[in-house]
Amino acid sequence: MEQPLAEKQTGLEAETAQDASSEQGQGSSLSLKNMIPLLFIVSGVGLAFYFDLHHWISLEKLQTYNSELLAMAEKWWAPFVFMGVYMLVVAFSLPVGTVLTVTGGYLFGMAFGTAYAVTGATLGATVLFLATRTSLGTLLKAKAGPWLKKAEDGFRENAVSYMLFMRLVPAFPFFVVNLLPAFLGVRTWTYLWTTFIGIIPGAFVFVSVGAGLESVLGQGQDLTLEGVLTKEIIIALVGFGLLALLPIAVKKLRGARS
Repeated sequence: MEQPLAEKQTGLEAETAQDASSEQGQGSSLSLKNMIPLLFIVSGVGLAFYFDLHHWISLEKLQTYNSELLAMAEKWWAPFVFMGVYMLVVAFSLPVGTVLTVTGGYLFGMAFGTAYAVTGATLGATVLFLATRTSLGTLLKAKAGPWLKKAEDGFRENAVSYMLFMRLVPAFPFFVVNLLPAFLGVRTWTYLWTTFIGIIPGAFVFVSVGAGLESVLGQGQDLTLEGVLTKEIIIALVGFGLLALLPIAVKKLRGARS
């Protein structure tokens, strides 16, 4: 015998509620799983600051242990240790990246120092990007409204230009540029290569400072980073950033004409 319409609707509502409850449980479990990478990053940051590890990477330490560091830099494994330390520093967002870049120039010279610093920074930034996108990115998309989708579409459409602009111009904090793309749907490969290319000019500036430290240390002078980013250098970096935005301007102009 065919069930009455009211009973069918009641059964359908019960099934719908059961499905929603099941999906909610799966989403809760998935969120907990996805939070693990971010918890690892947060734990690393906490331990680093608790043990004051970032204080061991400073110009004062470089001046004190410069002979030992130069001897260590001659070992075959030194570049891998340097890049590994740089990766962890960036992944944990410790405020010593500039000092590490200068140290790379002092220990390895301009060419290799730039290559090692850029590689380590790119790896660390990518680790932080993936951890954030997996954890908070999923949560934000679940909670945010249509505005996030609109911002994500706009950023993704011009991701290369925006990423290069933010990397080239020194007005944006490095850790902010590491995190923001994770919320705006930037693809991992796009994020990786634009980060690598975009930080080369700035890294080269500080590596060149490190490469010239030998004469300063030989005279016993104190090491400082004041005046490294001169007005001319900042203007040059901003110019590179504006060039990165040129494709967007051309696209807008063509759209307006059509």
